[in-house]
Amino acid sequence: MRGINHIVLFVADLPRSIAFYEDVLEFERLPEGFPGGAFLRHPGSANDHDLGLFQARTPAAGPAGSVGLYHVAWEVDTLSELVAVRDRLTAARALTGAGDHGSTKALYARDPDGIEFEVCWLVPDEHVEDALAPGTSLTAPLDIEAQIRRYGATTAGGPRTDPQVWARVAARRAAMS
Repeated sequence: MRGINHIVLFVADLPRSIAFYEDVLEFERLPEGFPGGAFLRHPGSANDHDLGLFQARTPAAGPAGSVGLYHVAWEVDTLSELVAVRDRLTAARALTGAGDHGSTKALYARDPDGIEFEVCWLVPDEHVEDALAPGTSLTAPLDIEAQIRRYGATTAGGPRTDPQVWARVAARRAAMS
C-alpha cells in the first residue's frame, strides 16, 4: 500500500457537514454525487476526491449506516498488486465487492470486526480524461483482467500530480449537467 487515498464518512446532517468542510477546511464540492451523498476535494489536490460524505440513516454511532467512519481507502501501485490483494481477501473470505469507478479500480472488504475498507488502483494521469469520458459509469462492475489488458499489470497508477486534469474533467461534467 502506498498510502490513504480517501476517507468516507456517514454524517448526521449532510448539508451542515458539506458547509463545514467547504467553509472551515476549504474543500470544494464536486458536481457529481449520489443521492444523499457528496464528494469533496481539497484545492490543489490531484485526487478525484479526498472526502466522501453520506447522510447517515441513524444519528448515533454504531452499526453501518450510522454516524462515523464508513470506510478508508488504501491505494496500491499496480493492477498486479490489486489482483494479489483480491486473491488474499477472497482466501480470507473478506472480499465483499469490486467496482470500476472510471478513474479508480476498487475492491471492497471487511476486517474480522466487520469494519469496511477499500483497496484501489488509480488510472494513470495520462489516461484519466479517457477513463472519465462522458457517459462513463462510475459504478460499473470491475473486470481486473480487462483493465490489465488496457493499462498493463505493472503500470504505476496515479500519481494524481496534475490538478488541472480534474479541473478539465469537472468542467466537462458540469457542462453536461
